[in-house]
Amino acid sequence: MPSKSISQSLKKAGFYEGKSKPERAEIIKDVTTKPQRVAIVDKLFSEKKMKAGGGLYANINAKRERIAEGSKEKMRKVGSKGAPTKQDFIESAKTAKKKTGGAAKKSCW
Repeated sequence: MPSKSISQSLKKAGFYEGKSKPERAEIIKDVTTKPQRVAIVDKLFSEKKMKAGGGLYANINAKRERIAEGSKEKMRKVGSKGAPTKQDFIESAKTAKKKTGGAAKKSCW
């Protein structure tokens, strides 16, 4: 999401006041610099990519990266509501790929 200063500038420019998409796009163009817009788009794209799929391991790694960057999130404990189950990991391993592109070998666990 935009930083506080960008968010405040957008609010002053009337971004959050029921404007149409083209009007909001014009406000963003006027209020922010190109590097700021690129950073906002990159952050939004990476968030959508994680939500859209990418698999169990991709989501776990994305969350670890966010935690390392200083977000207040925590990994869920084993067995807690919403945490991946053993079956989730088994199903994920069936579709796992090596970095070189072939199917992953079944582990011995």
